[in-house]
Amino acid sequence: MSTTKEKGQVEYVESGSGSDGKEGHGGEFYTGGEDGGVAGYDKAYEKKLIRKIDYRLLPILGALYAISLIDRVNISNARVAGMGKDLGLQIGSRYSIVLVVFFIPYFIFELPSNLVLRRVGTANWLSFIAFSWGSVMLGQGFVKNYRALTACRTLLGFFEAGFFPGCVYLVSCWYVRYEVQRRLAAFYLFSVLVGGFSNILAFGLMQMEGLGGLRGWRWIFIIEGLLTQVVALLAWFIIIDFPDKAHKKKSFINAEDAEFIKKRIDNDRGDAVPDMLTIKKLGSHLLDWKLWSFAFMFMSTTMPAYAFAYFTPVIIKGMGYTAGKANLLSAPPVITAVVSAFSFAWVADKKRIRGPIIAIQSLICITGLMITAYHKKNSVRYFGIFLGYAGCQGNIPAILAYQSNNIRFQSKRAVGSALQIGFGAIGGIIASTTFREKDAPKFVNGLWVTAGLQCLILLLLTCTSSYFYLQNKKVDRGELSELEGQPGFKYTL
Repeated sequence: MSTTKEKGQVEYVESGSGSDGKEGHGGEFYTGGEDGGVAGYDKAYEKKLIRKIDYRLLPILGALYAISLIDRVNISNARVAGMGKDLGLQIGSRYSIVLVVFFIPYFIFELPSNLVLRRVGTANWLSFIAFSWGSVMLGQGFVKNYRALTACRTLLGFFEAGFFPGCVYLVSCWYVRYEVQRRLAAFYLFSVLVGGFSNILAFGLMQMEGLGGLRGWRWIFIIEGLLTQVVALLAWFIIIDFPDKAHKKKSFINAEDAEFIKKRIDNDRGDAVPDMLTIKKLGSHLLDWKLWSFAFMFMSTTMPAYAFAYFTPVIIKGMGYTAGKANLLSAPPVITAVVSAFSFAWVADKKRIRGPIIAIQSLICITGLMITAYHKKNSVRYFGIFLGYAGCQGNIPAILAYQSNNIRFQSKRAVGSALQIGFGAIGGIIASTTFREKDAPKFVNGLWVTAGLQCLILLLLTCTSSYFYLQNKKVDRGELSELEGQPGFKYTL
């Protein structure tokens, strides 16, 4: 066995043969050289390979998730374009019900979808569910009443359920811990940016009013549904599988490069080899209190993200603008949020920190919420939307990375990502029900609920960070030999 560590090479250390991760994976652990390469790879080649993965994996996931976001929140654009009046959504709580029914199947089917993902392949599964929700969106353009719209939104939640947790699971399996937040931010924020321009797209599609005898709001659903179907078909040819399978199909990387990626992961956290998710493991993972903390934190930051997506046009219209201008003015806060969030993600990976970044962005969100709720000048209230949007959107990749950095085993990642993003659906339900029609257009009660959830993030963050700090100190003092079943592993604060 080689123990040479020349420049650009690494040392290999024999690991145990256990299959549960506690004694390794029965192969050789990549322990890293001074330049971070693997034998036969220099630093430049490693960087080139990671960039190759970035360019192949992230843009298509970002494009599909952008369409996913557009398809689930374009109902707010359609509402101000006349759908609310045509379908009687202003009656009682109909609009809130239409929003809520999306999240029920979205929550239920996320974990089952992650289990199917590995069995049938990422390209097959992700492109299939994307084409399916595109078909539902297309059909939504022809609904005649509130009940049909409710049924379409339920189906939309069913098909979209598996996409985001599948993406997070896939991305976390390709990168080491201190690369992952920028990658999650890149694909997620790209989708948010494109989604932000959906307000402008919706404004353009509204101009098709009367074309073919259809209202402008119907064309929003029809055109965006067709766009989803086209991108889903293209995605089948582009999306790559997990590192242990990617070299077998589509000639993306060769077996040697695939082995190198797996060794990087094993060196970082020792879970490159997938472990089968059994009922026993599922129960064990669900008993880990940290997963529930991450899930509640994610719920608390997705709630304002959904609230701003669904109700920003309504809030801005309440400031005295027309429906068209309200849609246009909903885009700039999204652009600002993307720049802010990616900047924070870069700092987080560069400094190898998570908690302080999450805390700062929660405080930014609270500040924006209070400004929007209480300032008397509409221009200042509009500025508050910028701050609120930036804080909550930035914390979505930050909290995803916080969990990803502090758990091990692929089975736990499958469960953790599904649970975390499933709770994101609960955040959507809270947003849909606390921003009540009778509170429009200021929605002060909803904004207060959102601020309270930001305080919950800060509380949970204090608990998890304190625990991680104390556990790391025990490892430093030799009181613990391993964390998360892996010698040498330490939590990220």
